Amino acid sequence: MATYIKGNYSRSIFQNATGYNIGIFKVSDTNDEKLADYIGRSITFTGYFHELNNMDTYMFYGKLINHEKYGEQFQVESYERCKPEEKDSIIEFLTSGLFKGIGEKKAKAIVEVMGKDTLKVILETPDNLILVPGITKANISTLHTKLKEYEESYETIMYLNEMGFSTKDAMIVYNTYKKKTREVVEEDIYKLIEDINEIYFKKIDMIALKSGISKDADIRVKAALIYIMEEVSNTYGHCYYFRDELAQLLPRVIGVRIIEEKFDDCLKELEKDLKIIIKEERYYLREMYEAETMIVKRFRMLNSNKEIVDKKLDSKVQDLEEFFGIKYNSCQLEAIKKSYTRDFLIITGGPGTGKTTIMKGITELYRQMNKLSYEKLDQKLALLAPTGRAAKRMSETTLLRASTIHRFLKWSRETNKFQVNEYNKSKVEFVIIDESSMIDTYLMASLLKGLSANCKIVLVGDDHQLPSVGPGDVLHDLIESKVLEVVELTELYRQGKDSNIINLAYDIRKKSICRDLFNVSDDLTFIECPDSEVINNICEISNTYKDLSYKKFQILAPMYKGLNGIDEINKHVQDIFNPKSKMKKENRIGEVIFREDDKVIQLTNMPDDNVYNGDIGLIDVIMNSPKKEVHIDFDSNIVKYTPANFINFRLAYSISIHKAQGSEFDVVVIPIVKGYNKMLYQKLIYTAVTRAKKKLYIIGDMKALEKAAANVSDDIRRTTIKNYLINGII
Repeated sequence: MATYIKGNYSRSIFQNATGYNIGIFKVSDTNDEKLADYIGRSITFTGYFHELNNMDTYMFYGKLINHEKYGEQFQVESYERCKPEEKDSIIEFLTSGLFKGIGEKKAKAIVEVMGKDTLKVILETPDNLILVPGITKANISTLHTKLKEYEESYETIMYLNEMGFSTKDAMIVYNTYKKKTREVVEEDIYKLIEDINEIYFKKIDMIALKSGISKDADIRVKAALIYIMEEVSNTYGHCYYFRDELAQLLPRVIGVRIIEEKFDDCLKELEKDLKIIIKEERYYLREMYEAETMIVKRFRMLNSNKEIVDKKLDSKVQDLEEFFGIKYNSCQLEAIKKSYTRDFLIITGGPGTGKTTIMKGITELYRQMNKLSYEKLDQKLALLAPTGRAAKRMSETTLLRASTIHRFLKWSRETNKFQVNEYNKSKVEFVIIDESSMIDTYLMASLLKGLSANCKIVLVGDDHQLPSVGPGDVLHDLIESKVLEVVELTELYRQGKDSNIINLAYDIRKKSICRDLFNVSDDLTFIECPDSEVINNICEISNTYKDLSYKKFQILAPMYKGLNGIDEINKHVQDIFNPKSKMKKENRIGEVIFREDDKVIQLTNMPDDNVYNGDIGLIDVIMNSPKKEVHIDFDSNIVKYTPANFINFRLAYSISIHKAQGSEFDVVVIPIVKGYNKMLYQKLIYTAVTRAKKKLYIIGDMKALEKAAANVSDDIRRTTIKNYLINGII
């Protein structure tokens, strides 16, 4: 019999017009002992295919080969889609969570005895289930009651299953629409994308096409246009789009060209339905337009409020200097005073200018001028940051409570919405937000919705750093408008003047690097080497610092894949910082081995567990039986992970520069090679360099570093906040 692997297609790495495809395949079964280790894991495959999707199960027939450069791959000679077996569908339904106490073992036992008539037996003659070994009277009662209760929903769920929905998704869809499910699906299946967070365009589109919808159907074209606008926003950070680019991208998504008249009609219908806003030649998603305009209106209003005049202010600031034992420079004094006298202020500046230091002065001045106890201050003042690490640093600096924006707004994982919002506003009267360059347009608008209209706001940040991961470039636009009150900190502290790290950061901002900065003092080292030697040098440096606290040493890289990518670096340095030991349990997750004491990073927000995207911790315990669990220690906050959320963390000896934003480390190592290609741009490398407090190593190619410093082309995002601030909202 031909060698086969059975499982699910995950994604393509490469494909061309002839149908040749290189991709990733999750293996669930095989008849070859050599491939048995891949069961439950992914393998790279190659071959020619008419069509692949991640909803069907496939049988790939072929052979395992060892590619000289890329390692083991499965070379597919032929393939087929597996037809779902009826018994399997029933087992999947019984274990979907609807029937309490029925797991996979009991479900299989029931189907084994009752066969394909299982559901009929449960409904009509449930007492017959007593013949099934291990089934209790309580189980029988639950099965009969719930199935009778859900008979209507079962038929609907089976209907959705037949269409191509998984049982899990079918349940989500049914719970959203209940009795109206079929009506909604048959009238406009694409409405599910709008109404349900867990349902995405590609999934629905595949089902719709299988169900016979025409490729150029109006509802499909309109849904595709919304999908394109969302994807462009998420990929490039743009807040609006042009008609021509939408027209160019549409055929790639729907696989067919449509006439211009139909295209324009669909756009007009989307505008009429208030799903998009068209202003002059700019096309916005409605939510984005409303977010941008809200930001502009609120900040203009706060900025125009009358300035407070207080004769005691100067003497109070002098008292602050004595209290903290510090002498503020003129820019810092201006920032501290204006934070009190104005309702809106932006404080910006590069590394070493004391942004963090003056937040301490601002909070204490506000407390004293308003004669507040520290307890009362905590009720009136909110210190916020986009990341957990940045919030913690604020708290350590000011000795006051600080929070992530998501936690402050009480983000709900279940609804994917903020519970502090325009209908349930916070009562705080003053908000200071650090690392404001990281805040995207949607998040800034959500924050403003949750604050009262007269709440004072101070934004602190360095707009030369990377913009937000989400769409927009809010801080940069606010500053560049020159309409709002901004204090720029320009004077360096003594340690800043003597720091070649900071001098390098300012060189990067000027797009020209002085090579004389390197290797003349202890704080800045450049190691020139070919790409093939980068990881060897990283390992050598890592050996030097292997006993340093995991919080103080960090390797930063621009990308995950490739010869010098984050994944490859982690693979090599893991054995330096946390070598294999009989005393430490291990667990293979995907293609990575995790062991107790490994340094890991959180990839998503989990507010219920008080852990957020970018938080770094150590694996405390790995359990492999009776159930698999990983316990991670985030600064004494132990978070338990089960296989369902193992994807929420990864090794963190090396992390991305984006993930490091908002954090600082004593020692930072940055590989810079030409192989990083498009990731070599000014804001990225500037952000990386400014993460280092005491010691910075750059390894690789000096010309690649110089290219990065000079490249500002990747920074431009299409936004209208700056334009609206200057010219008013049109």
